[in-house]
Amino acid sequence: MVQKKHHVTIKGTKDGLTFLLDDNCCFENVMEELKEKLSSKHYEKSDGPAVKVHVVTGNRYLTEDQENTLRQLVCHEKNLVIDKLETNVITKEEAERIAEEKQMVMVSKIVRSGQVFKVNGDLLLIGDVNPGGTVIATGNIFVMGALRGMAQAGSEGDETAVIAAAVMAPSQLKINEHLRQEPNRNEQVDRQMECAYINTKDGAIVLERIQQLPWLRPSLNRSPEKVFS
Repeated sequence: MVQKKHHVTIKGTKDGLTFLLDDNCCFENVMEELKEKLSSKHYEKSDGPAVKVHVVTGNRYLTEDQENTLRQLVCHEKNLVIDKLETNVITKEEAERIAEEKQMVMVSKIVRSGQVFKVNGDLLLIGDVNPGGTVIATGNIFVMGALRGMAQAGSEGDETAVIAAAVMAPSQLKINEHLRQEPNRNEQVDRQMECAYINTKDGAIVLERIQQLPWLRPSLNRSPEKVFS
């Protein structure tokens, strides 16, 4: 007798339940088995708190209609709520958006007073940001010159973003929505290159020597390290 293959595995965790859905069969078969397993009275709606469900679809991409079908099946008249939907597959549009967010935009120019220079991804500016000028990036900002105006990194919510400059004398620094005013910061000829980042302990923007960046933000190393002697 051939044993029936299970397309749905339900596991209990300390945070709730995890549903593992087989990605090697048709969607309809998965939904049919899931419906059967959820027909148990154990999952019926009750007065208690809803149980969080983490759904893992593996290499299966769900269309919008399929995702709606899944959510309806799991949540309707059940004491369950989908807390997380995890898949290994993304759309071409999502891949292009992620690539854009991680790109490095390199430009050689001076951002003058009244100008706003904004990019998606990281910004490498070879030049100065004059007083009254503004640079904004969704990622990190690296100014290979004097930063005397305003700079905002992580503009779309990235609180791990950093701002670095050869001469750090800004009027204002901003990382996501965290703000640091620097209207009277004096430039010093012997000042070393500095970087600004959010201190997770108190949410304040802190200035540090740029040599500390490898320890502060190891994620900036995006390629295998090679050391030649």
